Amino acid sequence: MGLSDRGWRGRTLPFLVIAVSVISADGLRVRQPRCPFGCTCTKDNALCENVRSVPHTFPPDVVSLSFVKTGFSGITGGSFVHTPVLQLLLFTGNSFDFIDEDAFMGLPHLEYLFIENNKIASISPNAFRGLKGLLHLSLAYNNLETLPRDVFSGMEALTKVDLRGNNLICDCKLKWLVEWMHHTNATLDEIYCSGPPSYQGKRLNDLLPHSFDCITSEFASYQSLKFESISVEAFTFGMDQYVVFAQPFAGTCNFLEWDHVEMTFRTYDTIESTSTVVCKPMFIKIQDIDILKIRKPNDIETFMIEGESYFVIADSSKAGSTTVYKWNGNGFYSHQSLHHCSQRPVIYQWNRSQNQFERRTDIPDMEDVFSVKHFHVKGELFICLTRFIGDSKVMRWDGAMFKELQTFPSRGSMVFQPVSIGKWQYAILGSDYSLTQVYQWDAKKGQFVPSQELNIQAPRSFSVLFVDSRVFLLASSFKGKTQIYEHLIIDLSNSTF
Repeated sequence: MGLSDRGWRGRTLPFLVIAVSVISADGLRVRQPRCPFGCTCTKDNALCENVRSVPHTFPPDVVSLSFVKTGFSGITGGSFVHTPVLQLLLFTGNSFDFIDEDAFMGLPHLEYLFIENNKIASISPNAFRGLKGLLHLSLAYNNLETLPRDVFSGMEALTKVDLRGNNLICDCKLKWLVEWMHHTNATLDEIYCSGPPSYQGKRLNDLLPHSFDCITSEFASYQSLKFESISVEAFTFGMDQYVVFAQPFAGTCNFLEWDHVEMTFRTYDTIESTSTVVCKPMFIKIQDIDILKIRKPNDIETFMIEGESYFVIADSSKAGSTTVYKWNGNGFYSHQSLHHCSQRPVIYQWNRSQNQFERRTDIPDMEDVFSVKHFHVKGELFICLTRFIGDSKVMRWDGAMFKELQTFPSRGSMVFQPVSIGKWQYAILGSDYSLTQVYQWDAKKGQFVPSQELNIQAPRSFSVLFVDSRVFLLASSFKGKTQIYEHLIIDLSNSTF
């Protein structure tokens, strides 16, 4: 009885142990997950080859999982929530090209993640979210040109990151990575830049955050005004900011003020006139200018010489004279007539002893110039010359003459105006036939480069207004709505994709 009893127990004990392992607490039989089709499983490792999707079930002891030559297009969100015990995950020799948001969600124990020799071209910003315990991350030998900002955020345990073998473009989108490399405790293998040309072949590890010039600017549409205008002037009076538009069709100078509460420009006042061409803010009417002397006024400019105030009215008629007026304490009186028959721009120089302008020279090969505007860059003097047919030009003063620096195709242009805002120097070329072109001064090239396009119908004048720590570009329109743009400063290194 005893021997027989002991022999039965010896033979049946293994069966009893197995039976306990497959029966749940409530008495229901539980089936253990099998190794998925297309995968090979050992005690704690699984290798999947040529599978078309990430399997959802693996044996519970699998802590290491590898994918080779798979047929899926990317690693999608939540692909591994059913394998929470994984410690190592490897992808190699696959053809997928993207990693989705929360691709590795639900893997709190993952320490090693190798995504190597695949075709990954893009990674979502939160692809690695939740991998707080990850020690080693490899994205080596993929098709990455950039990485989303702060993609490694929250991965404080990282000790090693491998980005070798990618085509990284070391531009402003990767400035964050350079900053991160200088603050992280993780080590990175040598990474070489594939672009831009100025950094091609250089080590990303050697770059510094200040190596990147990532601050740029743009004009963004802010407010559209329902009237046509031919000129615009911005000015300050009584600590408030105003704008005045000349409206030739309505015969008014239309004043707008900045509303500090609504953050818009609103009508303040109007002054009636006849065929209004230019409105210069003087605040009170003190005199009339004899219209017999000014046949076809084209522009008005104010200036000071040796503490005395002047203004000049440019006359575009063939029989008229451009006239300089001087303030005598009670009003402006005619000081000098600048009459010339040349169709080219003429340069006049102030003669101190004679207290007037004297003709110096003209600018050759620049017939039919509509207007001339000047600006300074680092102490050098430049002018913008506008032509309706032909090329408008930027010229630089060399001490004796204005020499051509740059030409701009300008069919239908009536305004080519330089505009300075902080460290930015612009030249805005308007056109009656196409979009307005904004050019930005490139200090390295010493000339203007294209910046952006603005949709303004028949622009005639631009002015800049600074108010409430904001900057606005005011654009008159002769055949459409007057436009107001805000000047925005943009940090390209903060952009996401």
